[in-house]
Amino acid sequence: MMTNLKFSVFFIFIVICFSACTKDFLEKSPIIGITEENFYRTEADAIAGVNAAYATLQFQLSEAGHFRWFWGDIMSDDAVKGGSSDNDVNTLLQLETFKGPTNTDLLEAEWSANYEGIYRANVVLEKVPGIEMGAKLKARILGEAKFIRAWNYYNLVTIFGGVPLADRVLAPSEYNIPRSSADQIWDFIEKDLKDASADLWLRSEYPLSELGRITKGTAQSLLAKTYLWRKKWAEAKAVSEQVINSNEYLLVSKYEEIFTQNGENNAESIFEIQYMNASGGNWGRNNANEGSFTNVFTRARGQFGGFGFNIPTQEFVDAFFAEGFEDPRLKSSVFRIGEPMGDRGTFTIEATGGTPYLYYSKKYFNQRSEEAPFGDPAPNGGSNDRVIRYADVLLVHAEAAYQAGDENGARQSLNQVRSRVVLPNITASGTALLEAIYRERRIELGLEAHRFFDLVRTSRAPSVLGSLGFREGVHELFPIPQSQILATNGALTQNFGY
Repeated sequence: MMTNLKFSVFFIFIVICFSACTKDFLEKSPIIGITEENFYRTEADAIAGVNAAYATLQFQLSEAGHFRWFWGDIMSDDAVKGGSSDNDVNTLLQLETFKGPTNTDLLEAEWSANYEGIYRANVVLEKVPGIEMGAKLKARILGEAKFIRAWNYYNLVTIFGGVPLADRVLAPSEYNIPRSSADQIWDFIEKDLKDASADLWLRSEYPLSELGRITKGTAQSLLAKTYLWRKKWAEAKAVSEQVINSNEYLLVSKYEEIFTQNGENNAESIFEIQYMNASGGNWGRNNANEGSFTNVFTRARGQFGGFGFNIPTQEFVDAFFAEGFEDPRLKSSVFRIGEPMGDRGTFTIEATGGTPYLYYSKKYFNQRSEEAPFGDPAPNGGSNDRVIRYADVLLVHAEAAYQAGDENGARQSLNQVRSRVVLPNITASGTALLEAIYRERRIELGLEAHRFFDLVRTSRAPSVLGSLGFREGVHELFPIPQSQILATNGALTQNFGY
């Protein structure tokens, strides 16, 4: 609800004490006797405040599930819901067949989590400027808060379109604000990311103990993706080239290691949400949970101990054979029958308890040996969420360069991604080159929550998803949660077609 934009000071302080955004960099010291008047006075207060904003990036159940792969993968042609049956999270099945209701708790949870992140970022941006502390660190903290705010608006605008714009901590009288237009939200995102890019530190400037924080490259990469959404080709090309030319990132040599435990925060990582398997988190409203639920939700059922969601489709698997041979990234993306599922056993239909799926996602699979050392392992998955990888930025550059008329630059970035897995260079021009870039995004970034949004962004969704029920002019956006419309006394309006 819009009232979730504002939380009591006491609640935020509790979150600051007991939430974290990375495995290492949040000190968890009890705070006693804190009031609004005596907090936000020291450098430590500023760091604690921005860490509380970081913590919202981890939200996956608040209160219902709202995983990025819900929207990016299951709503696309790359995956289906899965689960034990159609009735297992049936609302998700309705959404993926574009028959979803407007009062689902899944969309309500996504909405609320993003606005909670925006609120916490706004608190930092309001309170930290008045603290006497080092100028460079203060600027970095404010840059991190601006990125977090921009990231949450990026999620909202790509899922819902125009939404209420809270550019500061709102007074109670301002809660029932109407929607801003999508262009106004995009403008706001651009400004925040430009401001953040100017003040954030390079990845190499952070000590190893703070690996995982937002960097200049993180903000520039999201800005490039924002420009791509808005078809600002020259700008997307220029900003992605800044990331490339920074020499802060490179493709790791082995694609199959990216999603392993050892592959976390590697040289390719630009934006990675941190999780840990030893936080002791539980079920319920997990706004203070530091463990990921993605591991258990996407793992096979039966002896593998998972819930079996986000099941790869045959069409997705077939895409790896489109060039007349098996793309080597398939074996790192999908489990097939007869293959070992790590240290959990061999994948057979019988071993999954009879669930009839031929494939499971290999990304975010965790070994039994990597499970939480105490407590329930289900809400304590340790796999970080790889949100933006360097390969993504190279493909953003390839697409932007193509659209800006630089086919040589497009091929260079495209083939750099392909060379990692020893694929032949693409020499095509014109439409064939653009299609090759689109195909490469599907293969390289498969099951990483990009596909649906790529289809919408490039206007291919009606032709690709039409057979699933997608209607042009309607399903590019999800419905505004009906609970929000009611809570604002009708100040919010519903998206067209719902």
